[in-house]
Amino acid sequence: MITLSVNVNKVATIRNSRGGRVPSVVDAARTCLEAGAPGITVHPRADERHITGHDVRDVSALLRTFGGRAEFNIEGDPRPDLVALVHEVRPTQCTLVPVRPGEITSQAGWPADTPPAAISRVVGNMRSDGIRVSLFVDPAEAPVQWAADVGADRVELYTEPFARAFERGPDAARQSFATYVAAAELAHSLGLGINAGHDLDLENLVLFRTLPHLEEVSIGHALISHALFVGLDRSVREYLSVLLN
Repeated sequence: MITLSVNVNKVATIRNSRGGRVPSVVDAARTCLEAGAPGITVHPRADERHITGHDVRDVSALLRTFGGRAEFNIEGDPRPDLVALVHEVRPTQCTLVPVRPGEITSQAGWPADTPPAAISRVVGNMRSDGIRVSLFVDPAEAPVQWAADVGADRVELYTEPFARAFERGPDAARQSFATYVAAAELAHSLGLGINAGHDLDLENLVLFRTLPHLEEVSIGHALISHALFVGLDRSVREYLSVLLN
C-alpha cells in the first residue's frame, strides 16, 4: 500500500498572508488525519514564509495524540536550525532537500557531485536518533547511487518533470515515467525505499501509482487547491481512493 503524506504548507501560506492564526495548520492536519491520511508533511523554510518552528512543534504534538498511527515527515535543507529542530521533535522521517537562493519551491534534487561528508554526518546523526532519512533526488542513476553512498534510508524522486511530461500527452508521460521506473528499480536494488513528490495530482497519480516499489507520495499544492472547491476531508479521501485502486 502506498502511503499518502499530506503537505500542509499551503495552509500556513494562506494564514501568513493575513497574519493571526486562521486557517489553523493544526486543524488542517487533524482534518487530514481524520479523513484517513496516514501522514503529514511540513517544510519549514529559513524565512518562515509558511511553516514556522511553532507549527512544527504543534503538529508534532497533534500527531502524538494519534498513538503512532500517523507518520510525521519534516522536509528541509540541512541548515543548523532545521537539523536541531528535527532532533528536538524526532519525526518519523526527515526528507533533506537542496535549496537554491530565491526559489519559490524546490526545483531539483541533490546533484550527484554534492560533497558527501557533511550530508553523511547529518544522515548518520538523524538515523542514530531513530529518524528515517530520505534524500530528494532526480530520477537518474548518479543521484540515486549518491543517496545510497551517503547512508540514506530512502530517496524521494522529484516528480515535476513527470508532471510536465504528463501535460504534453500519453506518449511523453510514458517516456518520462520509464526514467522513474529505472530509478526506482536501481534504488530498490541498493536497499533504498522509494518516495515521490512534487506536482502529483489526481490525474497523473493514476499512472505514477504503478511505479515499482513506491512506498510514499507527498502531496500538498494540488491536494489543498482541490480542497478549496470540494473541502479538505473530501480532497484527502479522493487522493486516498486513487492510491488504493
